[in-house]
Amino acid sequence: MTVRGTYPGFEGEVGRTFAGSRGAWPARPTPPPGAPNVVVMLADDLGFADLGCYGSEIDTPHLDALASRGVRCTNFHTAPMCSPTRAALLTGLESHRAGFGTVAHLDPGFPGYAMELGPDVATIAEILRDQAGYATMMVGKWHLAKDSDCSAAGPQHSWPCQRGFERFYGILDAFTNLHQPHRIVEDNHLVEVDQYPDDYYFTDDLTDRAISMIRERKASNPEQPFFLYFAHGAVHAPLHARPEDIAKYRGRYDLGWDELRAERFARQKELGIVAEELELPPRNTEANHDVQAWDELGERERALFARHMEVYAAMVDRIDQNVGRLVQSLEELDELDNTIIVFLSDNGASREGEVTGTTAYYVHLLQGDDLDADYARLDEIGGPRTTPHYPRGWAMASGTPFRLYKINTHQGGHSVPFCFSWPAGLSERGSIRDQYAHVTDLLPTLLDLIGVERPDARHGVALAPVEGASFAPALTDPDAPSAHVEQVFECNGHRGLYRDGWELVTLHQPLTPFVEEEWELYHLTEDPTELRNLAAEDPERVRELAAAWEELAWANQVYPLDEGSSIKYLQRPERSAVYGQPVTIRRGTPTLERWRSVQLLWFRSVNIRVSLDHREADQGTLVAHGDQGAGYTLYVLDGELRFAHNDGRGRMLTVSGGVLRDGVREVVADLRATGDRRWELTLSVDGEVRATEPGVPMLFGMAPFEGIDVGIDRRSPVSWELYERFGAFPYSGSLHSVTYTPGEPGPDAPARMMDMLREIGAAFE
Repeated sequence: MTVRGTYPGFEGEVGRTFAGSRGAWPARPTPPPGAPNVVVMLADDLGFADLGCYGSEIDTPHLDALASRGVRCTNFHTAPMCSPTRAALLTGLESHRAGFGTVAHLDPGFPGYAMELGPDVATIAEILRDQAGYATMMVGKWHLAKDSDCSAAGPQHSWPCQRGFERFYGILDAFTNLHQPHRIVEDNHLVEVDQYPDDYYFTDDLTDRAISMIRERKASNPEQPFFLYFAHGAVHAPLHARPEDIAKYRGRYDLGWDELRAERFARQKELGIVAEELELPPRNTEANHDVQAWDELGERERALFARHMEVYAAMVDRIDQNVGRLVQSLEELDELDNTIIVFLSDNGASREGEVTGTTAYYVHLLQGDDLDADYARLDEIGGPRTTPHYPRGWAMASGTPFRLYKINTHQGGHSVPFCFSWPAGLSERGSIRDQYAHVTDLLPTLLDLIGVERPDARHGVALAPVEGASFAPALTDPDAPSAHVEQVFECNGHRGLYRDGWELVTLHQPLTPFVEEEWELYHLTEDPTELRNLAAEDPERVRELAAAWEELAWANQVYPLDEGSSIKYLQRPERSAVYGQPVTIRRGTPTLERWRSVQLLWFRSVNIRVSLDHREADQGTLVAHGDQGAGYTLYVLDGELRFAHNDGRGRMLTVSGGVLRDGVREVVADLRATGDRRWELTLSVDGEVRATEPGVPMLFGMAPFEGIDVGIDRRSPVSWELYERFGAFPYSGSLHSVTYTPGEPGPDAPARMMDMLREIGAAFE
């Protein structure tokens, strides 16, 4: 008897045998015919004028060639900060609506500051993978997960591989040491590295990985298109570059930022980047944003500041070299013609080095300037022993011809270079486009060009409407109207609105009222460099646009605004309290993640207890926390216990705990928070106090930037002297564990001032 049937949902026929049955296969998502590969390359903190094809003196032949094969945009905009731009780029939503009103280093408990990608947004990677069968890969900087979720404990729902990328290699954090990265993640796990090669450089490594991923996928399935999101760590601080690249620019910036800015502006006119009749704004003079004239600086300052810019230029140059390597690899695979390549920056040039710059970025963010310490390390700037950032005068030149910088909602905060190339699909070669476009437009544009529909839902949850619009028509028609006619901006209290050639914008000072009088009005169509404030002449337009800003702000989850009290950085959910509980770390544990490690000592006392079986000949690192940017380590050398503290500015404090004899079972370093941002150190051995040291500088801000290691000092060392002699300096004896027991917050801890800060901030409600 012949039996034939089927199963629910199965379209084939099922008999008793395979030979007597007919198979059927569920459909898989397939790309449209001829679907292109896509490479979106995002530089970090690169200014509008930093590429040769945008007027720079920096050598960028490969990016210039990319522009010559396609289109350059002169009116392209992002959010004024990195995490917001990345969220908007990947989802097509305004950044607050995507959950990122600022950088992902806080968790204050509001929808616009969720610091994770929610279920009602879909990334380009998810759409291209799920709707069109693309291979999806990412290398570089993610910065789209809560800092408290970046440890091995996660949760990982807002990590790259959970948001559409099949492969990931890079950092989850905001930045890293480019010579000795603090924490590289591959897919969903930590890449365990004890010591990097002397010639390691993060930009090169990312390109190696990207090329490898592409080759692997194309060898496995030549017909499958890929989407590669290449998010550089460069040129974000710390400014690190290869020595040979730095040498190339030696002396080039002795002329200073004023003359450099004038040079770039003239070159922009020659290239057609700006109109011939455009005026260059005067040097930035706004309160707390001003730049000193180069000629007014002292000789020592000019030498130091020029060195910073030499390193920065070298970083841009190295990005370009790696663009050349990536393009060559596509040519070798015969994939270049049918690959869309997009290159842009995530925001305007960074002013985070403030007036004097720094060689200690991690501590400078909260601890201020130290010009003497910086000058003493002038020759080390750019190498692995410093963590530099240039002064904001160079950011002004980097953003030529626009006013102000990253974070500001004026043009200099969000006007970026944008190059688009697709030889097989775009006949334009070397053209310039001046239509207004925004980073939210990239997702709908790519889907439009590829021929893929954005779904209405993700995992059963309805998706929020895309805010961007396709600018595909403008790529082929220089006279096509802009598809993006209105855009709301907000960052750290600065507000802005673009509407059909007009801009309403504020430069908000912290702890001042949000008042209508702040608004400035510019007709960008005629005045793109914001020279003529028309607010007094056209108050009716100000009122109209201010009302529109208010409506869009509520629609996009922009509120609450940052009044400057720092409450948003300090307010955390109750679940974060677990990170302040005692923890025991066994030897062999991978490096404890940066943010999670810092919670054990941030503005508080901490007891560090080492359990071991010491023998007289044993030596090495017992525990290390931090790196060349700031940190501390407890180690044994030549039979002596030592505690070393690196303040991040090149100053080392070493405290001796005396001789460790056979049989020692316990070593304790107790750091008691005494106020005035100081610890009192007590070293004990088997219960005997061996040394005390008052006035040890607290480490805070972004320091220590590398997490806790037990029995070894991995990657960037706390002590360079030990590193040169012993490398990662693993302890040679029997070390069981290290227990951290956090104590009370110090007298000056921000946690003790929450009520006062809230009262101060509430005055501006």
